[in-house]
Amino acid sequence: MAVYAVTYTYAENSTEARDQHRPAHRAYLDELSQRNINLCSGPFGPDDAPGALLLFRADSAQEALGHTEPDPFRLEGLVTDVSAREWIPVLGPLAQEF
Repeated sequence: MAVYAVTYTYAENSTEARDQHRPAHRAYLDELSQRNINLCSGPFGPDDAPGALLLFRADSAQEALGHTEPDPFRLEGLVTDVSAREWIPVLGPLAQEF
């Protein structure tokens, strides 16, 4: 199983809606963490374009993207673009796990 860097681009003017749906979004990602799929996830900083990075364990980019489909942020239309690229950890603490 590989690691995929999944990126979200948030919809414009979606801050209030994201605030409203964040508890369900985080509960969904926590469930993926419990299943050892979501390795780490979080939003980009306030000075960057609104979005997030999620590191998923999956067999393919399509599988990684499939894990995002039930995410409440996606179901509510708060993500305008999502992509997945294989990421190969080489150095650092995370790399030692693979």
